[in-house]
Amino acid sequence: MEHVAKVVDSYRFLDGISKRAMRRWATLGAPSEIPWTPLAKPLSQCTVAIVSSAGIALKTQPPFDREIEDRDPWFSDPSFRVLPRTATAQDVRVCHLHINPSFAAQDLNCVMPIERLNELEGLGEISRSAPSHYSYMGYTLRPETLLRDSVPAIIRRLREEQVDVVLLVPA
Repeated sequence: MEHVAKVVDSYRFLDGISKRAMRRWATLGAPSEIPWTPLAKPLSQCTVAIVSSAGIALKTQPPFDREIEDRDPWFSDPSFRVLPRTATAQDVRVCHLHINPSFAAQDLNCVMPIERLNELEGLGEISRSAPSHYSYMGYTLRPETLLRDSVPAIIRRLREEQVDVVLLVPA
């Protein structure tokens, strides 16, 4: 079977100058070492939460503000949404401009693997799926507000729910 490479154009909504600038910007800076913290206990004793950058919101929540990025392609909605461990594809909407929402509609697990995490709980691979999971808008080129406000708020909630492991799911 022949392998077919799939190309994702993350810059497709940018004008020509912004597209060239972003491609150049992405190559700047030396790669840094990824911090690693070993687990203090076996995964089978851990509470696990998901953080996804797919811009997922419950249909009962306000959607992420996509117009922010329409007005300024260097910025996106810096807020986050909390999703319960029981959320399904029918409960949510994908608000992200840079991903195809039809994939999440077919299988939410490709951007927010809540069902898979609950299955791991049922199998005893993890102690439990956290009560809450989180989503924010990835592709945030000016992340100051996200890092100053949303990330600390998510971390506080993770600590309150005694989460041991966070599964980061890039969109």
